[in-house]
Amino acid sequence: MNDRDPHPDQDLNDDDLDLDRALTVATDLAAWASEAIRRPPGGEVREKASPADIVTQTDETIEAHVRSVLRTAFPTHGIEGEEYGTHEPATPNAPYWVVDPVDGTTNYAHGIGWCSFSLGLAAPDGTPLLGLVADPWRGETFTAIQGRGAHLNGTPIRAATHTTLTGHVFLTEWAAHAHWPGLDALLAALSARHCTARVMGSTALSLAQVAAGRATVAAIGEFHAVDGLPAYLIATEAGAVALPRVPAYDEPLLLSAPGAAEEMAELWRTITSN
Repeated sequence: MNDRDPHPDQDLNDDDLDLDRALTVATDLAAWASEAIRRPPGGEVREKASPADIVTQTDETIEAHVRSVLRTAFPTHGIEGEEYGTHEPATPNAPYWVVDPVDGTTNYAHGIGWCSFSLGLAAPDGTPLLGLVADPWRGETFTAIQGRGAHLNGTPIRAATHTTLTGHVFLTEWAAHAHWPGLDALLAALSARHCTARVMGSTALSLAQVAAGRATVAAIGEFHAVDGLPAYLIATEAGAVALPRVPAYDEPLLLSAPGAAEEMAELWRTITSN
């Protein structure tokens, strides 16, 4: 599921598995973060790995606050964040949080209202336990707990009932400024099927649209837990089909409405085999 070393022989204790309490804390953090994101960006915008990979003061402020709250509420848990790296769990069998404070920083820094706050909790082996994706601009919070289905603002949601890609929506994200291998061929094949593609600018928010039944398929070229794992859980809990079923770090991930999953999988196999 990620780039961590799994510990499949280790069991979580009851305190670590209080997912209802974890969801309450996560929801409160999402409300705080959403309010912070809706305020005009302050401070400088800095480059990280490239001119297309940037960070703002808001990213850092939100992640620092989230880390402080989580360390107080769950002192044994680990934390893996977009801006400040990894804080290892206090005990080897404790779960860990993944946080992307502003997923879609480029949109945010340029005043485009399509970004999100992403927060999730995973078992030591990377299995997702809880996922939350908040859209500050539309007042929407997607949530899921493993085995309990997916919700949007507390109301259950399901992936679309579409049985074909034709006439529906495909969402994807570039790898920063660049297309990922296979994307151009995939877009061409989807276009031939009259499936409309959109590149919106936030991995977590784009994947969550499959859970809400708005997009029939979404794909990313490189899966990273900090922005992909929460939305992956939300989508699969809403009935979406993942390909591969368990995403691997830095590898592509497809999420499809169940009725279109076979068509999408065959299309993907055809493209990747060429």
